[in-house]
Amino acid sequence: MKNIVLILFAAAIAVIPLFMWEDSEFGGADGLAEEKITAIQADYTPWANPIFEPPGGETESLLFSLQAAIGAGVIGYVMGMIRARSKREKP
Repeated sequence: MKNIVLILFAAAIAVIPLFMWEDSEFGGADGLAEEKITAIQADYTPWANPIFEPPGGETESLLFSLQAAIGAGVIGYVMGMIRARSKREKP
């Protein structure tokens, strides 16, 4: 039960800021690339459109950080499992 509560708490920490600050600004590499492309070729149209548009740039930064943390957790877990398996198999 404690693990479920902690997971819900972590999810709430990640989701609540999505709706708190709607007009946050943070320019990233995607925005700069789009500006450069339109400066070179004004009639450029993107191939795909985003599925979800976060309310602000800081939210985008939060989601990117969350994605990086989840990826690092998965990689750490897999490496730990491999190391534990190799220790277990040694006589």
